[in-house]
Amino acid sequence: MSGHSKWATIKRAKGATDAKRGKLFSVLSKDITLAARDGGGDPGFNPRLRTVIAKAKAANMPADNVDRAIKKGTGELPGVVYEEIVYEGYAPGGVGLIVEVTTDNKNRSASEVRSTMGKNGGNLAGVGAVAFQFDRKGQFIIDAKQIEEEALMDLALEAGAEDIKNEGDHFEVICPMGEYDNLTQALSDKEVESESADLVYLPNILVPVDDKDTARKVLHLIELLDNLDDVKAVHSNLDLAEDLLGEDE
Repeated sequence: MSGHSKWATIKRAKGATDAKRGKLFSVLSKDITLAARDGGGDPGFNPRLRTVIAKAKAANMPADNVDRAIKKGTGELPGVVYEEIVYEGYAPGGVGLIVEVTTDNKNRSASEVRSTMGKNGGNLAGVGAVAFQFDRKGQFIIDAKQIEEEALMDLALEAGAEDIKNEGDHFEVICPMGEYDNLTQALSDKEVESESADLVYLPNILVPVDDKDTARKVLHLIELLDNLDDVKAVHSNLDLAEDLLGEDE
């Protein structure tokens, strides 16, 4: 498994622990509202909503916050109108970045993303300039204590998964976008909880970085972007050389 992939899955698997509480709740609230808007407010009939609610519970998000976000999505409560926007760009070393944003003010979001990249050795690119280096997939991170590998393989492949990776303490399950809801439902039926479940951008072209200074700049830029209020997720095609940063990572 590439250095990038290992780094990405570890960061994702521990994201709920390391994320700032306020930012995490904000992202979850927006996701719940969008899921309820697009698929209805009943999690029993809305797999995407059910998955996000499970994330919210795992993060100890108050039930009142969850209910309020659902009602904003269904129109029972007034709320802002969110847009989902994807920005493409480059980090130092030519590393490609996909920045997912959920915002009620796209001009503000564009300005913040552009400024953050420009001040830290990156730059925004036009639509399609970077996206071809990534595939849109469903990704599930599952604690290895949840289920045996063979049982997970049988379950996931039957539900449409295309790849299951054993990363020691957790499994990474990948599926096509069109099978995401099926796999969500199949895992739920077997009471297998995911530490993370989402539609993500996975790189199909990796950019190797074997210079410590460049690697630190790339990771720093990703962290700064990820900390912006409107940013939901940042995906890169960074291929980090094995043990390049050591304890610095």
